[in-house]
Order: sequence, then structure tokens, then C-alpha cells
Amino acid sequence: GGGGGVERSLPDADLNEGRPVHHIPGGKARQSIIDRTEENHPRIEKAFQKYFYRADPPSEEQELPSSSPTTTATEEEQSPDENTDTTTTTTLKPNPKHEFEIIVCHANVIRYFMCRALQLPPEAWLRLCIFNCSLNYVTIRPTGTVSCRLLGDIGHLGHEHSTFSMHHGFNW
Repeated sequence: GGGGGVERSLPDADLNEGRPVHHIPGGKARQSIIDRTEENHPRIEKAFQKYFYRADPPSEEQELPSSSPTTTATEEEQSPDENTDTTTTTTLKPNPKHEFEIIVCHANVIRYFMCRALQLPPEAWLRLCIFNCSLNYVTIRPTGTVSCRLLGDIGHLGHEHSTFSMHHGFNW
């Protein structure tokens, strides 16, 4: 077959669980926690840099190649003062290429990624609570604008499957 399927990548060890960064505000931390955070941060930041980036803006050739189909919309308007019709034809450019990455990893890593992608202080990662198996959706445009469309969505799970950390349901 001729493609069109979803490409599945091999597991990426850079996405493994870990404490991504120190959190602020924070209390007194044990030295082992500080050491583990310092060890994990470069790996998790490397994963962020790999998966979260602006697409290059399309060049003029990419915007409207001569062999690409275009859509033509015709709009008829009737002037309020006259009984004549005017026809306006607009040629629409083809849709730009969209790229989707599905990343499956631990909530600590996801929370860090969300803070970084939204240009929020990454040290705020512990302020976000996302359920296990939740969906998170970020849009990054070539202009650099970023939108969080979903964060911690579990609409696909029944209440009996809703968990956060070791807690079941919503009462934790």
C-alpha cells in the first residue's frame, strides 16, 4: 500500500519518567531529590527540543505549487440599489501541511512540556494536575503562537478508570 497510515516510532528513553526541574515555590528538598532533578533535567529538556518546535513557514513554492489543486469559491451578490448580479471568484490556496506527534509518557514529563510549550516558567510544572491516560493537545504555529487545546482530558475514560497518581476518581 501507498502510505497514509500512522508512523510508529520506537520508544524514546528521553521521554522516561523523571523530575524535570526544581519547582517553585518549594520547601527544603533532600539532596537525593536535588541530585535526581539535576540528572534528569538535561534528558527531559532534550526530549522537549526534539518534539516541540515551530514548523518552517511555507515558501512560495510550497504555498501554491502549479500542480496542486486549488479550490474556487463563487459568490453571487445582489446590489441593493440595482437589480444586477455581480459574481466574485476567489481562489483558495491548498491547506498547508499539518504535522501531528503523539507522545506517550509520564505525567511529570507532560506537565513540564506543557509549561515549556506555553512559555510559562517550567518550575510551575507541579501546579498542573493531569489524570493518568489523559489527552493533552498543543498547537504550535509557524508564527510561534502556541495554544493549549486540551490539558488532562479524560472524557474517553469512565469514572471508574479516572486516576491521578495512586488516587482513584476525583476526591483526592
